[in-house]
Amino acid sequence: MVIVDTTVWIDYFHGIRNPETDWVHAQLDRQRLRLTDVILCEVLQGVRDEDAAKDVERQLLKLELFETGGVNLAREAARNYRTLRSRGHTVRKTIDCLIATFCLHEQHSLLHRDRDFDPFEEFLTLSVIHP
Repeated sequence: MVIVDTTVWIDYFHGIRNPETDWVHAQLDRQRLRLTDVILCEVLQGVRDEDAAKDVERQLLKLELFETGGVNLAREAARNYRTLRSRGHTVRKTIDCLIATFCLHEQHSLLHRDRDFDPFEEFLTLSVIHP
């Protein structure tokens, strides 16, 4: 399964073409792409107009959405953060730690445009889609 990160959805909904948004466009009808509750939150926070937000939400909720909260994920994400920091890589956003840890735990691949996920791939074996 492929989780599509906020960074890709923002570009996608703004009509920005790059390898990741082209990949999403090509794969939307071919496979079931997924997102997490925190990705949905991040995307919707960035939409300025209420009508546009409703439209974006409607489109995203056609995908399977995973709820990522909980004590176990929080502990594991914090552990991953400390592990990466001890190797010289400080992840800038807590949400990225949660998303990456969820993908690691559930064995999902991640499509992203955010350098904070790179250490998860390099040191913690996060599966990343490279279009």
